[in-house]
Amino acid sequence: MTAPPPRDKRPARTDALYRYVLEHNPPLEPALRELVETTRARFPERAGMQSAQEQAPLLALLVRLTGARRIVEVGTFTGFSALAMARALPEDGRLIACDISEEWTALAREAWQRAGVADRIDLRLAPALDTLRALPAEPWIDLAYLDADKGNYVRYWEELVPRMRPGGLIVADNVLFHGEVADPDATGNAAAIRAFNDHVAADGRTEAVLLTVADGMTIARRR
Repeated sequence: MTAPPPRDKRPARTDALYRYVLEHNPPLEPALRELVETTRARFPERAGMQSAQEQAPLLALLVRLTGARRIVEVGTFTGFSALAMARALPEDGRLIACDISEEWTALAREAWQRAGVADRIDLRLAPALDTLRALPAEPWIDLAYLDADKGNYVRYWEELVPRMRPGGLIVADNVLFHGEVADPDATGNAAAIRAFNDHVAADGRTEAVLLTVADGMTIARRR
C-alpha cells in the first residue's frame, strides 16, 4: 500500500495573510517606506524590480547575525535593499553596490543621503561582472546580495564564492521566478534561474537553502 503524500503545510497566500506578515515584521523605517512610495511613483512600470517589503528586515537581520562589515550587492535599482543593509551595518562597515543605471540609482543616492548612510555605500556604475572581477581575489566579503539580470546569476556566483569569507553568506533573490522554475520546459529568465538553482545545489563550496520568501530566496553559507 502506497503511503499518502505528506500534507502540504503552506497556507494560501492571500492578501490578508500578506498584510498580517507585514504587520508582524519590524515596520519599515520612514526612509525605507518613503523609498518604496517614491519608486512606485517615479518608476511605476519597474517598481516590481524592488525587493519585497518583508525582505528588508530579513536582510538587516542577516547583516546583524553575521556581524557583516563588508557587503557586496549585485543589482541595486533604486536602493531599497542597499539602504536596509547599510542601516544595519556598524559605522565602519561598507557596502559596494553594483548597477548600470544612473537614472535608477540617482533615486537611491537621494534616499541614502537622507537616511544618513551615504558614506557607507560605494556605488559603482559599470557592468557588475567587471566590478566583481576588479575586487580583491582573496576571501573578504561577509555578505553578498544578488538581485540582478538573471542570465548572469551563475557568472556572478562564480565571482562571489571565492571572495566570500568562511561563514559568509550569499543571498540570491527571485530564485522561484514567479513559479516558472518548476517547468522543465522553461525558457528565458526562468530557464536561467533553473540552471542557477541546479548550480548552487551542486556546489560543494557552500551549503544552501532555497526558501519561499517573496519570489524565492536562496541563502548560502561559504563552508
